[in-house]
Amino acid sequence: MPNDEREFNGESIAVLKKAQQDILYLIERGYPIKGASTFVGNHYLLSERQRLALVRATATRKIIDLRQGKRLNKNQLSGRVVIDGLNTIITLEVALSYGTLVKCMDGTIRDLAGLRGTYRIIDETAVAIQLIGEHLINLNINEAAFYLDAPVSNTGRLKALIYELLNGYPFKVDVEIINNVDVILEGSNQVVTSDAIILNKCSSWYNLTANILEDNFPDIPIIDLS
Repeated sequence: MPNDEREFNGESIAVLKKAQQDILYLIERGYPIKGASTFVGNHYLLSERQRLALVRATATRKIIDLRQGKRLNKNQLSGRVVIDGLNTIITLEVALSYGTLVKCMDGTIRDLAGLRGTYRIIDETAVAIQLIGEHLINLNINEAAFYLDAPVSNTGRLKALIYELLNGYPFKVDVEIINNVDVILEGSNQVVTSDAIILNKCSSWYNLTANILEDNFPDIPIIDLS
């Protein structure tokens, strides 16, 4: 967004970290994060994008411990991984486009993109899919199951592109377009996503996006609110 350079520069990030401390203080004491971010955001005169970054980055210590207890490293993966397709691909697209990314308290990398039922394939989409495939090659897996949201536009085209680009890779690829992606992922293990609710409910998860960016783009600018 045009204002991101100003709203997420060094001086602004210092203010955001102060605001994050205040939000954390409130949510640790039972206040809902939406209300806390509104109250604190008004105090610090934060923009909607800045407030969104704080909401996506911040969680209570109890929640962080819950997520970290289920986080898997590369050596712990085997068999089938379950991938939140749009969540993962869009964040990589934002990274490849040098958009705004946030390193969050749970170790995930999240973007500030809003889907709202619309999605379109862009120049970076193919590269994002190939990055996923190249990373999965180095893991001890035999299947990658991508789940895409049926109500979102162009998921059919994305499904075809995933099959086309990952054809011939040394693991089975399955792409499903369904209405209840979150429900499926919440009940799965070895899940690839940065969706907070899914991370809270799934059996185990792998931080694929953060690992891809660390391996391939170590110098990419990321707002550190971890």
